[in-house]
Amino acid sequence: MEFASAVPAAHLGGMLAWGLAEVSHDPAVLDTTGRWAVVLPYAGPPVLARFDHWEPGEAAALAGPWTGPKEWQTSLDRQAYIGAVETIRDRIAEGGVYQANVCRILTGDLPDGQRRDVGGLHALLSQGNPAPHAAMVRIPGVIEIASASPELFLERHAGRIETGPIKGTGRTAADLLPKDRAENIMIVDLMRNDLSRVCQVGSVTVPALLHEEAHPGLVHLVSRVRGELIPETTWPTLLNAMFPPGSVTGAPKRAAVECIQAVEPVPRGPYCGAVGWVDADTRTASLAVAIRTFWIEQDRVLFGTGAGITWSSDAEAEWRETELKAGRLIDLASRTWSPLL
Repeated sequence: MEFASAVPAAHLGGMLAWGLAEVSHDPAVLDTTGRWAVVLPYAGPPVLARFDHWEPGEAAALAGPWTGPKEWQTSLDRQAYIGAVETIRDRIAEGGVYQANVCRILTGDLPDGQRRDVGGLHALLSQGNPAPHAAMVRIPGVIEIASASPELFLERHAGRIETGPIKGTGRTAADLLPKDRAENIMIVDLMRNDLSRVCQVGSVTVPALLHEEAHPGLVHLVSRVRGELIPETTWPTLLNAMFPPGSVTGAPKRAAVECIQAVEPVPRGPYCGAVGWVDADTRTASLAVAIRTFWIEQDRVLFGTGAGITWSSDAEAEWRETELKAGRLIDLASRTWSPLL
């Protein structure tokens, strides 16, 4: 089969999706029928796309031509980011919040309107930075997103639900600090609390804590939190309890979100939301946290990067962490992709 770059399609969980049947912004459709591509922006309405056809395939099968930006701008430069970190530390000292993520958005102008297919960008990312939750959703005029996410937001198998928060990043395991472990445990507690709102009493467990997980160019600390859903829990109820992901907001979640709004100068858009698939018929799903994620707006491509801030944070080190997370992927996105003839 052939996929023109203007044709709606998705690549999720190693599956190619095409034959767009429906687009909705109402999470209730995830409890109806069919298999859905799901994008839940941190800021903006959900995009839920039901595709009729799904089959295993590689990212390159959907890839049109791509030429990336020559230059990138950031919503917070080094000085401004360090200032934002210190503002969060002041909030922590006042006692209203324990941890909050501070993010910045990188933006690049696309130099060739004929070579801007997000499928080509997705192919570059899949080739140069393989990720366990790699994702692409292309619905021109609605959403164009490519993700190399390493982080599980929600995995569902009928009544069982699991999340895999990441907190703690270094070039190698030796770079991981006590601060990283404390931050991870803090978010695990938050995710346990979120899951307890929709899970059966006593069913929420932590089957993995502070596992070191290697990804291209860096190492993360990853934990797992699992529970058994209360029968008849709907997707709107589940997302109301869990979204936005705790690992990209902070603790307590509501206070962290307020801090984020105070220091981040531009909306996050899809970044730090969720992307993945839901099969309403089998009651299975896999949604990733939309980090290491690019999206296209008109003639621009955007990318988010951030770090979790605690009282023990060193502002300069947190800036370097945002650089570490962005560097490899921005380099890949700045390249070209030409589909095989």
